[in-house]
Formats: sequence, C-alpha cells, structure tokens
Amino acid sequence: MPDPFATASHTIILSDVHLCDAEPVDPRRPLWKRFKQRDLFIDASFARFLNYLRDVTEGPVELIFNGDLFEFDAITALPDDPSMRVTWLERRRGLAPQERKSLWKFQRILVDHAAWFAALREFVLEGHRVLFIIGNHDLELHWPSVQQALLDALDLPEESADRVRFSDWFFVSNGDTLVQHGNQFDSYCVLPDPVHPFVKSRGVLRLRKPFGDIAGRFMLNGMGLFNPFVEETFIKSPREYVAFFVKYVMRVQPLLLLSWFWSSLATFLVSVREGLLPAVKDPLHLDDHIDDIARRANAEPRVVRTLQALPVHAAIFNPWRVAQELWLDRALVLALAALVSFQLYSAVNVAVSISIWWWVAGFALLLPGVLYYASSVQSDILNTERSIHRRVATVAQAAGVRRVVLGHTHRERHTGIGGVELLNTGTWSPAYNDVECTEPYGRKCFAWIKPDPAGEARIAELRVWKDPGSEVFLPDAPPRPRLQLRRPGAVTAQ
Repeated sequence: MPDPFATASHTIILSDVHLCDAEPVDPRRPLWKRFKQRDLFIDASFARFLNYLRDVTEGPVELIFNGDLFEFDAITALPDDPSMRVTWLERRRGLAPQERKSLWKFQRILVDHAAWFAALREFVLEGHRVLFIIGNHDLELHWPSVQQALLDALDLPEESADRVRFSDWFFVSNGDTLVQHGNQFDSYCVLPDPVHPFVKSRGVLRLRKPFGDIAGRFMLNGMGLFNPFVEETFIKSPREYVAFFVKYVMRVQPLLLLSWFWSSLATFLVSVREGLLPAVKDPLHLDDHIDDIARRANAEPRVVRTLQALPVHAAIFNPWRVAQELWLDRALVLALAALVSFQLYSAVNVAVSISIWWWVAGFALLLPGVLYYASSVQSDILNTERSIHRRVATVAQAAGVRRVVLGHTHRERHTGIGGVELLNTGTWSPAYNDVECTEPYGRKCFAWIKPDPAGEARIAELRVWKDPGSEVFLPDAPPRPRLQLRRPGAVTAQ
C-alpha cells in the first residue's frame, strides 16, 4: 500500500497554536491569565480556515502542524483522583510530564476544544492528510497513550487512519521542503537528544523538559499577568519591571518578588537535575528506532542521525547561564554586597562602637557596582534567529532540500539565507502585547507550498489568515519592532 505522505501537491503549514485548557474568570482578578480565557479561543476561526483551504485547493491537502500545537506546560488544573500522586510543587505549578499525568492534561484540552477537533475530523474524512510535528511545548505527544487519545478524539474510520501521522521533530515534505519546529536551534528550548526524549527519575519514566519549558511551568504559571506567548512581556529592563509592578502587579500580586524567588530556585534546581539525568535508551533496538523516526519523517535514517547531531548546546548544561536568565545571579551579587558591607561593619564595630548606619553606608557604596553588573547582563533568549541563520544551510543540505519552514520564535518571516528559502509561520496563539489582550502580537500566518504553474517544482508563499480569506505576507505591513542583534546576548528594538 503506498505511503499517503510520500508525495504532496498542496502543503499547508502552521505552528505555535498553543491550544490549552480554559482559565475560569476570577471576578477579583479579571486580568489573571487573560490569555487563556475562552473568548480568545481560535476554534471557530480555525474551522473557517479549513473551509477556506477546501475552496482554494484542488485534491488532497497535506496539513502540517509544525510544533507547539498543544500547550501542556500552562495547564495547572489538578485531577480529582486519589490514586494519582501529586507533589507539593505540582499542586502549585502543574503536573509533571509523566505519561498518566500528560494524558490527563490532554483530556482537559480535548474537553475545552471539542469544536476544534470536530473541524479537523471532518477535514481528514474528506481525504486530506494531517501531520503533527512535536515541538517543545507539546513534547508530551511522545507518549503513546496521548497520541492514541488524539486519534480517538478524531474517531476516524479504519480506511482514514493512515492519513494522520506523528513526527518526532522534523518532516521532509515531497522531497523539497524540510519542516521543523525550530526549538532545536534554541539553547533554552532544545531537547538534547530528540531521538531519546525520556529520562528516569526515582524509577519513574518521564520526559526531559528544556529550560524554557521548566521556567514556563514553575515561574510563569505563578505570574498570571505575564503572557507566556510573547517573550517581551516578561523580559524587561529593571525600569520596565518597576512600571509594570506599579500599574498591574501591586493590586493583584503584591508578593510577586517572593513568588519569583522560590519559583526561580525551583526552576534552577530542576533544570540542573535535567542536565544530569541520562537519556533512557534501548541499544538493542536503536537502529529500528532510527528507522521508524525516518519513516514517519519521510526521510532516510542518515538524515535523522545528521539532524540529531546539529542542535545547539542546551542551557541546562550551563548552570550559570540558567541563573542569569532567572536573575538569580543578580540576587546573589546583591546578597554578597550586603554580606561584605556587614562583615566590614562588624569588624570595625569590634574595635570601635559605630552605628548600624555605617553598614547601610557601606552597602550604598557597593550598590552602584551591583547595578552596573545587573545592567550589563543581557538576556540571550531573543537570539534564537542568529542560531537559525548559522545552521539553516547545513540543515537544508542534510535533508537534501532548498526550502526550510520553521516556527517556534513566533516571528513570521519569508527570506533567503545562504541559498536556502526560509519561512517562519509565526504564531496562532493568544499572543498579545498588553495584559488586557487588546493588542495582538504579530499575525496568524501559514505557509502554502503549491505547484508552480510555470514548471514542475513547487513554490512557497507565506500568507496571513485574515478570517475570512488570506493575503500574501508583507514584512513591512503593518510595521512591527525589528530586532537588531548587536552582540551575543544583546537585543534592541527599532
């Protein structure tokens, strides 16, 4: 029987939808996790999008969800099941990525997005194909029971079952396009070994989570006024943090600093532990596993091995870098300044009785140095695109293609780098620049790869979903801040 994913005429690719459970509205805190509230769901818009695809294409469509379709990390609801052991930390920040718990979280998504799955089911029943590429926020799709739950939700007849497929982290469409989520180019969100994503902790099998996902779960889940889908909302300068605190946080979460501190410590400790745990491997069936990944990715086993060897160095292997992103380094430097000034005060006070204000004065003298260090440390999170540009030609060469489609960064683009056509489909998530969720971040884009009327090769367009209809993506309309990379770790907006 021929492989339905071997060839394709029309391929539609979108990414970073981040379907999650619905956040109940709290009358006392109406803006708390506003981005998760039901009125911002895209289910109806997505159904209209599928209707649009029916109208503008001929023949079966290859629909690819290029990672982060589901948002497992932001689910903080807890099961009412006494047989499921839930730790103290899970009760405050969401369930760990163990199979039974991941399945429970996915069932929450199914219940709240029934209309979305119904629309997708009808699309597949009409003869179209759907591929799910696993990203960093939906790593829990690696669990067989979660994949089966998704298939059960689609409730497809046997003759349609082979038109749905899961791919571990990449897919080669029609031999001309490499589709990959992009987190493997991001040191904060990279899975160190995408072929072996599982680890064991205290005898329990679970998924290894990257630093970015750990921070999202332990920190952002406890800071509901920060939108996790827009990095600029939680990566701010000290002055911006103070202004945000006065305007929003003071009334809703006045003890935010305390929440940040213990959440940062938890993130740091768990991240370091993730870096120390060895991957769970089965050496007796390694080749079979590689072959299976290659088959589902429409690629040769050598492509799997090559792409496995190309990721960036994971931040979880660099504790100081993790501490800098969590601001724990600045907290440590501030504590050391206070300790040094107190030690000097104590030493002098042994010989000569002096006022405690001398300790305050000594600390004040050291404070400019602390502030200088704090201002010199720049977040490196927004530099993923630099990493992508350095590797895209090698990745394309490894897959034997001249076109690469990514997601992950939530920044839509269509450009050429090193002779490779590069598209990024941005995000369909509830990403907003403001707490009230009235200023959308970016545009809901999708890549459309279709036959070229003038030749045999396919051509690619990046289009903006206007609901209804679409238009070709234009990078200068509407205007958006452009990131300018000055040096490693430095990002400015223009």
